[in-house]
Amino acid sequence: MMFRKRILEIPTAADALPGRAERMPVSESHLVLGTPLVGPWPDGMRQAMFGMGCFWGTEKFLWKVPGVYSTFAGYAGGPTPNPTYEEVCSQRTGHAEVAVAMYDPRTVNYEDLLKVFWENHDPTQWMGQGNDIGTQYRSVIFVDGEDQREAAIASKERYQRALDAAGFDKIVTEIVDAGPFYYAEPYHQQYLHWNPGGYCNHGFCQAAYPVRVDLPSAGGG
Repeated sequence: MMFRKRILEIPTAADALPGRAERMPVSESHLVLGTPLVGPWPDGMRQAMFGMGCFWGTEKFLWKVPGVYSTFAGYAGGPTPNPTYEEVCSQRTGHAEVAVAMYDPRTVNYEDLLKVFWENHDPTQWMGQGNDIGTQYRSVIFVDGEDQREAAIASKERYQRALDAAGFDKIVTEIVDAGPFYYAEPYHQQYLHWNPGGYCNHGFCQAAYPVRVDLPSAGGG
């Protein structure tokens, strides 16, 4: 029990690994979309950042959303700067494995990305997904602005009603402001494209997400 408690606690800045100043090298372009992985981004672009277990599957689901400009995998939510994958897996950085979608709200609704988030992992499982247990696998939405916060909170309430109706547990997903994002190693980027048989613990989960019917076909980013 002591071990389980320890590995499921997010460390404070004083207790976390120190990290480093050097940023992880980043590939020039997305292997599927052909777009850049690093800004500056075209005018009007917004980011959507999600933690929903292993970031390989998370990124793949996001790059498949029509109209998404770019996606990439990395780490967020902890105090350690520029961590390595091994450091994140040690439970001593506080970071979650996340994927970011860069999207134009004139062509992609944030609501469409929230649908991907809710339907493709188990938001009722605390600090893990399936047999992947640890702080880096927690369910979390990192919001970019008050409009995303309001949309995420409303979507959580709406999806909870769908889960209640189906007899499932309470959502434990965090909704927090997006802080610093750190790119994962190059071999993690678009991993399931160049390794299509690779591990992925994502898939349709528990209940369909009831998308808002009052939204236009694009916008509302």
